[in-house]
Parts: sequence; C-alpha cells; structure tokens
Amino acid sequence: MSSKGQVVIPKQVREARGWEAGQAFELVDEGEGVRLQPIPNFSPTTVDEVAGCLAYDGAPVPVEHLHGGRALRERMRSSDENT
Repeated sequence: MSSKGQVVIPKQVREARGWEAGQAFELVDEGEGVRLQPIPNFSPTTVDEVAGCLAYDGAPVPVEHLHGGRALRERMRSSDENT
C-alpha cells in the first residue's frame, strides 16, 4: 500500500475482469481480509423503465415484423391485463 493508501491491482487481473481506470469499488469486510466489490456504472434497470427511450422518426413498425414479435405481443397483452 502506498503512503496515500492506494493499492495496485495487477494488470492481468484488471484485464481479466474488464476493469478500467476510474472503476469504483466497495470494500467488503470479510473478517481476516477485505473483498473488492466493483460498483456498477449504471443502476440496474428493467425493460419497462427504458422502453421507448430512443427516438424514432419513421412509420410505426408492426409488432409482427419485429424479431420475436409473437412473444412481444403476448408480453404486451399480459401487461394490459395486469393494469
């Protein structure tokens, strides 16, 4: 540990985990040691929270033309029944 309290994580470990400069961590006390728990860059979200967030300037696309259209239509139908 450096005089500033910094710890070096070897390059091989960073690359294997996909950690880049600026990655934030939470330290979890494990009794005899600590565990570095990476903090996600974004909060977990659901499809319902992000659906429709991208702008689309064109004619509506029928659900049947979308990949997995049947499953999407069934999901929309069950969502309508639950409201």
